[in-house]
Amino acid sequence: MTRLQKVLWAAVAVAVIAAGGLAVYGSRAPEVATDTASSVAAAFELTDHDGVVRTAEDFRGKWSLVFFGFTNCPDICPTTLAEIAQVMDDLGPQADAVQPLFISVDSERDRPDQLAEYVPQFHPSILGLAGTPEQIEAAAASFKIFYERVPEETAPDGYTIGHTSQVFLFDPDGGFVRLYGYGTPAPEITADLRARIDAHG
Repeated sequence: MTRLQKVLWAAVAVAVIAAGGLAVYGSRAPEVATDTASSVAAAFELTDHDGVVRTAEDFRGKWSLVFFGFTNCPDICPTTLAEIAQVMDDLGPQADAVQPLFISVDSERDRPDQLAEYVPQFHPSILGLAGTPEQIEAAAASFKIFYERVPEETAPDGYTIGHTSQVFLFDPDGGFVRLYGYGTPAPEITADLRARIDAHG
């Protein structure tokens, strides 16, 4: 684990302890149900944190780890991004076969330049994606995720966003494989990915 990741983990731990649990403005929204997961698809047209317009087709040939969140999220998002960063480090050379994607559900605040400052702090391989409200809505619909703007006086700009917190895995052909629930340990994800990458050849 890098020094930055250790610092981020420590910051998350302090925030959770101080709040006596997950902060209100980082709360999870309903998760994708198992019986609807089979209809999940990766379909989007969004701008990455380098200013390049991307679609799901750009990531064919790699396993994709996809997570929805926002940069002002105080707990769930940094915790999950730190887990994904650890997975990428632990995969070693096999990390070249995996592309992690962080899709922001906060179209008002999270522009590509904002994501460019935030996402690479966790790991250089993670790519942040931003879009208009319509683009984010379309992406959320294809992934079957839920997100909702919630007024919160103590949050930055007076609002937070509740959102589905699972991590999605897609195979190199773009097919949906599985969901990793929030809090799935990095070693568990790493072991699962290793087995799938080895089996895929």
